[in-house]
Amino acid sequence: MEFLNDKNTAEYEEFIQGHKKGNIMQSVLWARLKDNWTREGVIVRGDDQKIKGTMLLLIRKVPALPYTIMYSPRGPVCDVHDEKTFMELVAGAKALAKKHKSYVLKMDTDVLSSDAEYERIARAAGFTVSDSKNFEGIQPRYVFRLNVEGKTEDEVMAMFHSKTRYNIRVAKKHGVETKIEGVERIPDFYRIMLETGVRDNFMIRSEGYFKKMMESLGEHCRLYMAYYEGKPIAGTLALHYGDKVWYLYGASSNEYRNVMPNYLLQWEMIRWSIETGCRIYDFRGVSGDISEDNPLYGLYRFKKGFGGDFCEFIGELNLVFSPFINFAITKGERVFRRMRKQVFIMKNK
Repeated sequence: MEFLNDKNTAEYEEFIQGHKKGNIMQSVLWARLKDNWTREGVIVRGDDQKIKGTMLLLIRKVPALPYTIMYSPRGPVCDVHDEKTFMELVAGAKALAKKHKSYVLKMDTDVLSSDAEYERIARAAGFTVSDSKNFEGIQPRYVFRLNVEGKTEDEVMAMFHSKTRYNIRVAKKHGVETKIEGVERIPDFYRIMLETGVRDNFMIRSEGYFKKMMESLGEHCRLYMAYYEGKPIAGTLALHYGDKVWYLYGASSNEYRNVMPNYLLQWEMIRWSIETGCRIYDFRGVSGDISEDNPLYGLYRFKKGFGGDFCEFIGELNLVFSPFINFAITKGERVFRRMRKQVFIMKNK
């Protein structure tokens, strides 16, 4: 076991990009974006001295308290059924938790909830598993994923629901134009994102955060914008890393929704995953409550139309080092998030 440093960073990145469980949120690039967190990392090698497991850790101080929270987004990267490697990675995280006075280690591995062996290993290491149906966790528990490995554009398009193919044609028929834009178009994207957040009742990131994302992630991040009669009407941010492309953020104006720009934007991002030889195009989060009376059902129906697999991940894993502090902070955070959301909606209506 060793810790991430300047000398092994390149090897670390190469391992993650080439691993089936690799995720951009486990990259040092993601840590560069999250520069208000302290970055640490654990590396485990096999007998041949090659890396066989890694865990990126983001650490943030709790305001007014001498404690930190430790988080491994979509970690670890390893054979998730290799119990020895998993335990060594957790041991490294525990050592760092002691150094940084962390009260909890949180993870949200992209392992299906049906994977009983991984859950057994995680529980044996001391983790508890949180249950959620909507978006209570840091990362979504329920996602749609489209397998594009070895497929042509025509083969992927054939996987879509007929109504989805029709809506893509509608956008093209109306002359909707999509472009890959630079950071200078973030103000247009943010304006539409703000409109979307108010309409759909969710918090959004700051304009500066989206700019920093493009600057920090470089060629791994793309801003797609849709134009109708020369006017920006929708936009998305997508990430490519290793064998995956993720649809991370999407925004659409209240005007011109009838010309279906969101469908065409999704198709362009999917095309990026095909062009780069990816295995997975990830639509990211949907609600786990798929009843039609759920206000979030429309998002589920939209993403389902592209023919992906509805995936339920194991959820948020918590290794608690200080139960009392964890209870107090968790309760306080829930109250703070509700109040912050209410203030945002009232301020921007």
